[in-house]
Amino acid sequence: MATKDNNEPKAAPALGKAAGKKRLPRKEFSPDVRLETLAVREGLPASQWGENSEALFLTSSFVHPDAATAAARFANEEESFVYSRFTNPTTMMFERRLAALEGTEAAIATSSGMSAILLMIMGLLKAGDHVVCSRSVFGATITLFDREFGKFGVQTTFVSQTDLNEWRDAIRPNTKLLFAETPSNPLTEVCDIRALAELAHANGALLAVDNCFCSPALQQPVKLGADLIIHSGTKYLDGQGRVLAGAICGSEDLVNGTFMPVMRGAGMSLSPFNAWVVLKGLETLSIRMAAQSANALQLATWLEAHPQVERVYYPGLKSHPQYALAMQQQNGSGGAVVSFVARGARGLATPEASRQAAFHVIDQTRLCSITANLGDTKTTITHPGTTSHGRLKEEQRQAAGVTQGLIRVSVGLEHIEDLKADLARGLDSLASIAQ
Repeated sequence: MATKDNNEPKAAPALGKAAGKKRLPRKEFSPDVRLETLAVREGLPASQWGENSEALFLTSSFVHPDAATAAARFANEEESFVYSRFTNPTTMMFERRLAALEGTEAAIATSSGMSAILLMIMGLLKAGDHVVCSRSVFGATITLFDREFGKFGVQTTFVSQTDLNEWRDAIRPNTKLLFAETPSNPLTEVCDIRALAELAHANGALLAVDNCFCSPALQQPVKLGADLIIHSGTKYLDGQGRVLAGAICGSEDLVNGTFMPVMRGAGMSLSPFNAWVVLKGLETLSIRMAAQSANALQLATWLEAHPQVERVYYPGLKSHPQYALAMQQQNGSGGAVVSFVARGARGLATPEASRQAAFHVIDQTRLCSITANLGDTKTTITHPGTTSHGRLKEEQRQAAGVTQGLIRVSVGLEHIEDLKADLARGLDSLASIAQ
């Protein structure tokens, strides 16, 4: 448990290349403190006012006691707060707490999950470098690697999420990064993080894992060898669909030595208010993820038995191709995202007809929110082929397995019987439009 010494915890030892510089104080915890405790207690020590809830620092800049101190702080010789584009107490509290939950030395917060990936690419790669990326990642991630950074000479090869031989065959002498999202969006494919980490390191590359679907409550990729963890804090870290946020978790050297200089210049920074909202969201992360995952397993089991459902994609089902791996990597949980194809949708002859059937199921819901966001306490439902993956080329969608009949549900905290009834309305009437 946290020490109780009048809100003045002892400073933790410095890490990485910055070990010689003056550091801000840290809270002190026993070595065996658990994730749920860190989710509530990690951050910065309280101010002289002794506040129990973390303070929100809405300020663009910070005042220094003298010119020499200002110079030292701007030169990064002293860890302090300078300008909220790259240093702010509230943002640092979120970064420290998330790093503690992921088991990494450090974290750097960004304005969104996509800006976290942007910061990672800008920090690590240059023209002529090569990336191997799962073709099953979020649609905007594919576009960022393939189109936007392709314009600047960064090459990307997209491979099967689950076929290690494809990853191995795609590696080149100039490969610098392997990137995976596990479970994937929306088919919940699970990659072997440990195997990919060993492959990356054997070839002088880094492994980055997008941990959005699981969060550190269910999965800590660094313990399996990953070098960098990417987060869209917009999803489960916040948990209530309120703000945009992102982060990269990794070593002190990578976060503060590689990414912070890019952040100072490019400024894809997280606002203090959004950092504060997500910081408070982390306090209930484990409880929410346990409850939402339990709901998701019940819903997936019910969908799998429904006569109008062709296939269910959920890592917590024994029918999932990577079930055993998911149970090993994800603390025995399948997470809270379920995707499925309605039988009538698969059986219709054309993609247009299949899409019509999927739309019917979605439009018949009265409880689920029709939105492409996920991770909310409110259950959301979407059609990936025209939303999250709608801007991809058709061949890219097909390669990722995103068919026009696919429906994705991010399961929330409503009563499970109410969720079943909401989806049954569309599924039970699907046969009437499939004729």
